[in-house]
Amino acid sequence: MELDVTTEDGEARALAYPALVGRPEPGDVVLLNTTALAMGLGTGGYAMVVAVPDRLPQDPQGPGHLVKARYTPLQTTVLGADEQDSPFHHLLRDADSVDGMPVIVADLHSALPAILCGLYGSNPPRTGESGGHRPARVAYVMLDGGALPAWFSMSCARLREAGWLCGVVTVGQAFGGDVEAVTPHTGLLAARHVLGADVAIVTQGPGNLGSGTRWGFSGVSAGEAVNAAAVLGGRPVAALRVSEGDLRERHVGVSHHSLTAYGRVALAPAQIAVPVLPGDFGRRVTEQSRPLAARHELVEVPVDGLYAALRESPVRLSTMGRGLDEDLAYFLASAAAGRHTTSLLS
Repeated sequence: MELDVTTEDGEARALAYPALVGRPEPGDVVLLNTTALAMGLGTGGYAMVVAVPDRLPQDPQGPGHLVKARYTPLQTTVLGADEQDSPFHHLLRDADSVDGMPVIVADLHSALPAILCGLYGSNPPRTGESGGHRPARVAYVMLDGGALPAWFSMSCARLREAGWLCGVVTVGQAFGGDVEAVTPHTGLLAARHVLGADVAIVTQGPGNLGSGTRWGFSGVSAGEAVNAAAVLGGRPVAALRVSEGDLRERHVGVSHHSLTAYGRVALAPAQIAVPVLPGDFGRRVTEQSRPLAARHELVEVPVDGLYAALRESPVRLSTMGRGLDEDLAYFLASAAAGRHTTSLLS
């Protein structure tokens, strides 16, 4: 829940997760962590409520024995779909395949709604829809490279409400999804066998960490997600991180994040969606993508009509503070991966 708080330095916005710290009420004194606020982070620029000292939350009652955010003051116990006490344990105990399910992998959380726009195109799902042609059931598998609580993502909540996602699976140290799992592998298996997904989208949660070095960024996990999808018999589809609006040269055109994650970390082959963008910039993206053909299949995807689909997104599109028209190439590249995936669905 979002709060307005008063500190020694003035007014601030804060976030509290009631399941972890209890539910603050007007007038409460709260203990805050202001690290992200002080750093002015675009995604995580909130003060975080650590505790409501005068009214502590109830002790956890279970069920579940899977501890996430382990060995931190806010560690929490959840029921993992893959643990023995789960009603889904029998589905996952011996599960070893996602039955050819397409798995779309992207670097940033902001790619999620854009991928869905490309995937659904002119046939978006509607809440409560039944009968006739059913749009694909899509599950989001959230890695732990960014935010750990899925609750932080307003996009996830709104996409669920709109019927664009059939569920969220949180894996690793991430928590708060509709389904909890231990690893990306059991997360993909849960997406398929628990949520009944036709397609899974895998990205880190909101916020990411980068250091300006070849290997020091949390999106390295995109390459590992390709490997997980392949070893489980899925069909990995890689979305390129492309930008024409980023001021950092290493992210202009095809980001070095994509070139490293897919070119070096992903050992299994994937289909990489290369958007057919106009002009010199489009030729730059095509040229930068070519080294990835040494291991992967490059699939050129037309982007005509995708701008209109992106404008119909049920959530606001934003990446690094840039909206749809400020970095159109980024969103078109993500949507292109969704569009290509429709050709893999029978």
